[in-house]
This record gives sequence, C-alpha cells and structure tokens, in this order.
Amino acid sequence: MNKNNLTSQQLKDLDSLFELVSDRQLQDFGNISASNKSDGSLITSCDLWSDKTIVKALSIIAPHEGVLSEEGGKIVPNTNAYWIVDPLDGTTNFAAGIPYWSISVARFVDGAPQSSFLIIPTLKKKFVAIKGEGVWLNKKKIEINNNQKSECVSLCSRSIKILQKNPSSIFPGKIRLLGVSSLNLTSVAMGQTFGAIESTPKIWDIAAAWLLLEELNCSIEWLELNPMQLTAEQDLQDTNFPLIASRTNEKMKVLRPWGNLLLEK
Repeated sequence: MNKNNLTSQQLKDLDSLFELVSDRQLQDFGNISASNKSDGSLITSCDLWSDKTIVKALSIIAPHEGVLSEEGGKIVPNTNAYWIVDPLDGTTNFAAGIPYWSISVARFVDGAPQSSFLIIPTLKKKFVAIKGEGVWLNKKKIEINNNQKSECVSLCSRSIKILQKNPSSIFPGKIRLLGVSSLNLTSVAMGQTFGAIESTPKIWDIAAAWLLLEELNCSIEWLELNPMQLTAEQDLQDTNFPLIASRTNEKMKVLRPWGNLLLEK
C-alpha cells in the first residue's frame, strides 16, 4: 500500500463519521429553513453542524493534517496532506425539499487529490476513490467502462449563458441541471452523462469528484485556473475553477467550443 494512503482504522472512522452526518442531514431534510450568505448562496443550520462535525472529527482522525472547508477556513493549509470539505453540496436542493445533495470530502497529498469520499444520503450511495487504485461504490469496486453511452450533458445554472452566446448552433446533447456541482461531475464519471460544463465551481465543489473522474479514465480541462497549482496559505474564498469534464477525448472536442464561451466577456 502507498505510504500516503489512509490506514484501515482511519477509513473505518471515516465510515462512522459519514454515517453520523448523513443521518443528521436526512433527519433535518424537509424540516429546516435557509438563510442567505454574503455571496447570495443559501445556508442552513445543518450545513454549519455538518461542517463543524466533519472538521472536528478530521482533527482526531488525521491530527497533523490541515482542513479547508466551505463553511470554515478557506485558506490552503500549510501541511503536506490536507482535507477539503463541502459538508452539504446542494443546499438549494436540500432547503427546497429536493432530495439530491452530497457530502463531499477529499484528502490532498502534495497538492493533488489522493483519496476522496462522496456520499449521497438520500440514495444511500457512498463513493470512495483512492489514487492509483480505483473507485468503489458501497464497497464494490467500479469497473471502467468506456462503452457507456449517454446523450446528456450536465450544466450548472451559471453555464446556461453559453446557450445565449451561441443561439445559432444546436447544443450537442440533452441538458441536465442537477443543481449540485459534485454530482454533475459524478454523473460523468458514472456514464450517466457524457460531459459536464461548470462555470464557477469552488475547490470544495469539485475536490472529491475530481479523483473519481481521474480514476475512471475521464478527461478534465481547466478553462482558467488549474487547481494543481494551489499554494500553501492561498485564499480560495473567491476563486473559481471553471472546467469541462467528459467521458472521452472525442467528447471533449465536442464540448470544448461551448466551454470556451464561458471565458468570453
């Protein structure tokens, strides 16, 4: 086993942590109100509880590794290994009673994702990815299948503007808006869509799904900033990482002209 991998005890502790947080989120779902953060996005008391609970647990599970989280510190930790946490990705869905959101946690080593955990509580799905070893769904390893066919493309709400910028062309797929960046990208990794275009994802939106895509041989193109170039003490609060993800290089060629429209002023 790679010396940078988590131990079996750490993985067991993480399992218990994610079960605890999932149970609380399912309990609060449909019984909670939301308020607006300074950037206009929504937040609930469950987001805050989930973030605090995960960050505290990580300080015990991996005591010498820093943590960057959506609802907490957004500075890249000055440690060789650190964690990036989105405790509840899809708060708008969660608060509106739409049963589709995720818990998204990734561990970075030497500036790149080394392991990631993406949980969909309502669907009872837990993805685990380990660099160089593959992806597991509910403890069953996923076999790479490049023959999966889909006519769908996931867009985020802010990338819809590319359709307005190119009204004379037909978009090359049926559009899906799931409302959750991490799950838009996961849909590509699982072959449910052949691509995704994300306009303004933050690092915590994409950190866990990033490794799923890589381990399942999908392609990623960073349209502006490359998160492989993160530096210690960097403030990522207002930093976006627009991207295109696709099942194959061939599909990337189809989506690239549309993704590039995001960069036009």
